[in-house]
Amino acid sequence: MELTDEQVLADTRRWIEKAVIGLNLCPFARSVYVKNQVRIVVSRARHLDAFLDELDRELDLLVNTPADEIDTTLLVHPTLFPDFEVFNDFMNVVDDVVAEHELEGVVQVANFHPQFLFEGEAADDPSHFTNRAPYPTLHLLREDSVERAVASEGGDAEKIVERNIATLRTLGAEGWKALLSKP
Repeated sequence: MELTDEQVLADTRRWIEKAVIGLNLCPFARSVYVKNQVRIVVSRARHLDAFLDELDRELDLLVNTPADEIDTTLLVHPTLFPDFEVFNDFMNVVDDVVAEHELEGVVQVANFHPQFLFEGEAADDPSHFTNRAPYPTLHLLREDSVERAVASEGGDAEKIVERNIATLRTLGAEGWKALLSKP
């Protein structure tokens, strides 16, 4: 059964509301989410070139739209990247696209995947959940918004990362699964 765009959006919103905001994994997510400044786009591109075209459009839209209208964008593809390693390697291409648009220092792209693994961590370590989303997702972030968020949290991004890892290790795999289970 193919997932509908509505289901992908609902699952993504549940993840944002329960995990990202609910666990305070991202310090500025709540404020932009409640102000409806988070754009969520479900891609149905059938191949990488078409997906890259969508990324081009979303980067252009983000930088050419005032932040009070769109502060951040999630580009979600439910089927194109079933393998995390392929998706992770694809991030090198994404970095090249950001550079081609001359957006280094303006936009950064974070990646999320259902099987996300940090190199050097045990496969069952709950720290991986910080970058796990229901579907492969590119998160386009304005650098200035990230800098403001980090400053509001004391100016130390590493402390945010450490806090998130501690939160998720306390929650554990079963807690994570329960958190994201459908209502």
